[in-house]
Amino acid sequence: MFQDILTGRLSLRCLRPSDAEEMFAYRSNPQVLEYQSWEPKSLEEIRSFISSMLMRDLDAPGWYQIGIALRDDGGLIGDCGVHVLEADSRIAEIGSSIAPASQSMGYATESLNAILDLLVVRLGKHRVFASVDPRNLASMALMKRIGLREEGRFVQSLWFKDGWADDVVFAMLASEWRSKP
Repeated sequence: MFQDILTGRLSLRCLRPSDAEEMFAYRSNPQVLEYQSWEPKSLEEIRSFISSMLMRDLDAPGWYQIGIALRDDGGLIGDCGVHVLEADSRIAEIGSSIAPASQSMGYATESLNAILDLLVVRLGKHRVFASVDPRNLASMALMKRIGLREEGRFVQSLWFKDGWADDVVFAMLASEWRSKP
């Protein structure tokens, strides 16, 4: 089971059944959905999703979502995704979604830095990467801010929301994380 991580302002924790309404509110918001492939259709779908996360192990192959909550009141403001690759469990993909009211406050940076530390230091991952739609300028800037380097751009490589989209891959090796100032 996932062990809570506390940062300066946040608690990264397991998603809880009581988070369903807050998660549905931001995950179904058009501003958040614009660059997300998962579009939950109902509160029940979110409840089912949270239940499935409670039965998963963070380090098992596949996606695992971690709740991002404010330390002072425990309110859910977003989630971080960790995808341990099925082909090689030493490699993980990351992503995040933040509720619009909590965006541009540094919460994504704070939470993903903690997730990078978890993946590299505690779980011993060799490589962590993120896949970003280059039209998502905030996410592009976020990946650079947390120290991931841009590795490449794949032109029209993803079929996304009824059209071809580019994919920019950012990554960091464990050795790069450990040598980060």
